[in-house]
Amino acid sequence: MKNSGLPICLVEDDPIMGESLCQRFELEGIAFDWFQTATEAVAWIGVKPYALVISDIRLPDRDGGEMFAQLRQGQAPLPPFIFITGYGSIDRAVQLLKQGAADYITKPFDLENLIEKIGALVRLHDHQASKGAARLGVSQAMRRVEEVLPRIARHANTILLSGESGVGKERVACELHRMAREDERCPFIAVNCGAVSETLVEAELFGHEKGAFTGAIRAKKGVFEQAHCGTLFLDEIGEMPLAMQVKLLRAIQERRIVRVGGESSIAVNLRLICATNRDLKEMVGQGQFREDLFYRINVIQIRILPLRERKDDILWLAGIFLDEFAVRWGGQRRSLSARAEQALLDYPWPGNIRELMHCIERACIMASDQVLEPWHFFEEEILEENARFGSGDLAGYLQECERNYIRKALVANDWQVARTAESLGISRKTLWEKSRRLGIHEAVGIHEADGKG
Repeated sequence: MKNSGLPICLVEDDPIMGESLCQRFELEGIAFDWFQTATEAVAWIGVKPYALVISDIRLPDRDGGEMFAQLRQGQAPLPPFIFITGYGSIDRAVQLLKQGAADYITKPFDLENLIEKIGALVRLHDHQASKGAARLGVSQAMRRVEEVLPRIARHANTILLSGESGVGKERVACELHRMAREDERCPFIAVNCGAVSETLVEAELFGHEKGAFTGAIRAKKGVFEQAHCGTLFLDEIGEMPLAMQVKLLRAIQERRIVRVGGESSIAVNLRLICATNRDLKEMVGQGQFREDLFYRINVIQIRILPLRERKDDILWLAGIFLDEFAVRWGGQRRSLSARAEQALLDYPWPGNIRELMHCIERACIMASDQVLEPWHFFEEEILEENARFGSGDLAGYLQECERNYIRKALVANDWQVARTAESLGISRKTLWEKSRRLGIHEAVGIHEADGKG
C-alpha cells in the first residue's frame, strides 16, 4: 500500500514493537513519525497534519487515553486514533471507542489487519483532501478569514479570536500556528482558562519550583515555558480571574515569567493567541476585565461568525463528519436526503460546529437507514418549530429550494460566476438576477465587482 498523502503518527515506547512497525511501514511506503512518550506526541499532534495516530494505551509518562482526552479538549479536529492494548485492557479500549477513538487492536495483533485499517483511513484523508477538507470553510465569511491569515501569521505576535462557543476558534489558531512556525517542532500549547482552578491558574501559566506548595514534589514548567519558540493559545481568556490578569499582562508585555516559588525570571519567545466567546469591551466597562490587558491582547482581532450566519459551511461540514464516521465505524458512508439537508440548513445551531458534529454522530449511530432523514437528527418538536418559522406556502418552499441549489452550485464552482452559470445551464445575467432576487449577496457582489453583465 503506497501512501502519497499525510504521514501517520506512532506513539509506542516498546523499542522492539516500535522498530517492527516502522520497518513494516517503510516496506509499505507509509510515511510516519515515531514518538516514545505522550509528551513528545502531544507537541506534534495538531501542529503537523497526520492521517491517523496509532498509540499504545500504556506509555511511560502517562496513559494514552489521557493524552487522547487532553487533545480532544481542543476544538481543532483530530486525526483518527487507533489504540494498541493488552488483553487485560480491552475494557479501557472500549471506553476510548465511546469517547471517539476510531479503533483498537490487541497484542499480539495481526499486522495485515492493521495495514488494512491504515489503508482505509489514508483513503479517507485523500478523499477529503480532494474536496478541500483542509480549509476552514467554503462560505465567503470563512474564505475572508483565510485570506488574511497568512499576513497575520507573518507579522502578528498577539492575536485575539472572538466568536461564540463552538465556532472553530481553536481550529483558526492551529492554522495560524501552522502558517507561522519556522520549524515543525515548534509547539502549539492550548489551555482553557475557564477550566483551570483559580488557586492553580498561576502555576498552570507560569509553572512552579519544587516545594512551592503542598504537592509540588518536583519543578514543573508552565504553559508559557512549554510554548517557547511556538504558540500559546489561551482559550476563554474572559474567564481569567482579575487577580491573575495583572500578572498575565506583565508576562505578555515583558515576555518573561517567574515560576511560583521561584526568584529568577525566565525569558519566553512565543506567539500568543487569545480567544473569547464574551464581549471583553463590555466586561471592561463592568469592571470584570482589565482595560490595559484588553488593549494589550486586542492588537489584531479576528471574529468568527456563528454557523447560522454562514450556512454554506453547514452541509460542507456535515459531509466531512459523515466521511469521518464512516471510516471510524466501518461500512458504507451515510448520505443525506434533500429533506435532511434542508432541515440542517433551517436549524439555528446554537452550539455551532460542535453541536453539528455531535448531531451527525448521533444520527450515524442510531439510524439503521443508509439515507438519513430529518427525524434522524431532530426531535419532532424541533422539526415543527422549524416548519412554523419557515416558508408557509409552496412558492416560498420552492424559492428556498432554488436558493439552496444555487448556493451549492456556487460553492462547488469556487464562487466563479461564469463557471457556475455554465454548470446550471443558464447565462451569467440570469444567474446574477436570480442571486439578487434570492438574496445571495456574495454572488451579486462578485458579479458587480468584475463589471461584466
